[in-house]
Amino acid sequence: MQPDTVTVIAGRPADEPGAPLNAPITLASSFHPGGPSEYGRHGNPAYEAFEQVVGELEGGRALAFGSGIATAAATLGLLEPGAVVVLPRHGYNGTTSLVQSGPYEARLIDPSDTAGSIEAFAGADLVWLESPTNPAMEVGALPALTAAAKDAGALVAVDNTFRTPLRDRPLTYGADIVTHSASKLLGGHSDLVLGVLATRDDALFERLLQHRSLHGAIPGALECFLAVRGVRTLAVRLDRAEASAAVLAERLTAHPAVAEVRYPGFGTMVCFVIDDAEHAQRATESSRIITDATSLGGVESTWERRRRFPAEPETIPAGLIRLSVGIEAVEDLWADIEAALG
Repeated sequence: MQPDTVTVIAGRPADEPGAPLNAPITLASSFHPGGPSEYGRHGNPAYEAFEQVVGELEGGRALAFGSGIATAAATLGLLEPGAVVVLPRHGYNGTTSLVQSGPYEARLIDPSDTAGSIEAFAGADLVWLESPTNPAMEVGALPALTAAAKDAGALVAVDNTFRTPLRDRPLTYGADIVTHSASKLLGGHSDLVLGVLATRDDALFERLLQHRSLHGAIPGALECFLAVRGVRTLAVRLDRAEASAAVLAERLTAHPAVAEVRYPGFGTMVCFVIDDAEHAQRATESSRIITDATSLGGVESTWERRRRFPAEPETIPAGLIRLSVGIEAVEDLWADIEAALG
């Protein structure tokens, strides 16, 4: 079965007379004994529908969490104090901050440098990978990096938020855990905060489930319902946004105000650099169609100047704009960009 079909049919209730086509929102904190869960902190039918969809797409067993960063916290919770964690130098700053603020030794790598990254894997307990990285758009050879990290004895987690399971399935080439901020492309409508991870390792699954229950990192039933509804249209949204992103990246490359374009040739994210940071900030604030906002992956296009956040490393150019391309008409988006850049 093709993944595009899985997004539509997975996670539905049993096909029985009178049964709803879609899994309903179950607003309950307690359940009658004898079922899979008696209390809402341990499970909910709405979680299970979303987890079934993502699990089938990723080729493992999935667990929903209250946010994307909660999946990172659960993964780090598998480690002992003092553990060595390797992660991208320009990866998502929430994950980097979480590692650097905890009882871990952080090693930062450029995943596009395969040989240098593999050197850093020696003695690592966890290798956390992103490709492309957020927001530097550095692209790593994930299968090769995963294999090398496993050879070094490390646990491997891959943040698959940008690629989605329709474009990459890290569990199939050896990753132990794959994570998503489901607030982004999976949900797709900028109306929920949610995370999800998947694994093929039953022992890891049980430990991660225990972490979710004991730490209260549970999602809401409404959020899971919305995420399932969002995933139903993931394939068409992704196709449309990726096609527009390729057009915009090509045109930005030729724009006189743009010093550099960072686009790997796939995906819905385009990052570009304007040498004047004030010009970049004015541009993001003056657009009419593209929203100046910090999230990404929705049906609406958003952009922002990333260095306005103190947590972004100084090696990110001050005038770098991260553009998340939505599903609007590409010519309208380009007209908006041209007007904003001046």
